[in-house]
Amino acid sequence: MYLWYIGAFVILLGIELLTYNLITVWLAVSALLTGVYAYFFPEQIVVHLFIFLVLSIIFIALTKPLVKKLKIATEKTNADRLIGCHALVLEEINSMEGTGQVKVMGQIWSAKSQTGETIEKEKTVTVQAIEGVKLVVL
Repeated sequence: MYLWYIGAFVILLGIELLTYNLITVWLAVSALLTGVYAYFFPEQIVVHLFIFLVLSIIFIALTKPLVKKLKIATEKTNADRLIGCHALVLEEINSMEGTGQVKVMGQIWSAKSQTGETIEKEKTVTVQAIEGVKLVVL
């Protein structure tokens, strides 16, 4: 029976090396430790499964906060850098009609008002967010 756990260890370790998600490595370690136990007590199959389950949960729970701290922050995309920039209203922004265009950093974008108010042409606004393909301005 212990050979099943050793096989699971090898497979799970291989998956971890391919995906690097820091989850299957703990399942692999749990399988290895359970395999060691199963070598000495091969007849206790229910205990094997219990040990594997408990060790997996403990390892993942203890390392989850560490993984969150080590996780690399996502980089802003080109569009995200528009947030906070000033834009010139080229076409009146009317939330009721769903119309409006602004020019920001040399690019023309569809826009909508954050408050729902109409914003006149030639006004300067600030980009607050991006929703789909529209800038939300104020």
